Amino acid sequence: MKQALNILALAGLAAIANASVSARADNDGRLSTLERGTYACEMPGDAATSRGVPAPEEGFVITNGSAYTADGKSGTYLRVGDLVTMTSGPRKGNRYEVKSGRYLRKLDQAGEPTGLRCVRIGATPK
Repeated sequence: MKQALNILALAGLAAIANASVSARADNDGRLSTLERGTYACEMPGDAATSRGVPAPEEGFVITNGSAYTADGKSGTYLRVGDLVTMTSGPRKGNRYEVKSGRYLRKLDQAGEPTGLRCVRIGATPK
């Protein structure tokens, strides 16, 4: 009996590991995840500077699967196609459009792009 439970537990862990593998979103609106790592956010600069204006209060770290941390707290997100919605935690309610594998654009309440962009600047160690 104990051996059977161990086998079931190992099978369950294998299923969870397979489910957490990062997949790319497609145009069909399938569930996916973001690349793990630190996402630094900034507002566009002006014509005089041409550099972005850092917005560190908007940044976050994708830690694993659909989990992130920001401001020392954890949360979860949902990625469907190219739309990311923070579903819990410090960024709850924020929505982003995936522009590329490492580049997100924050959306406003109406779903329109804001000036804020978030770029993955480093991978999270495994």
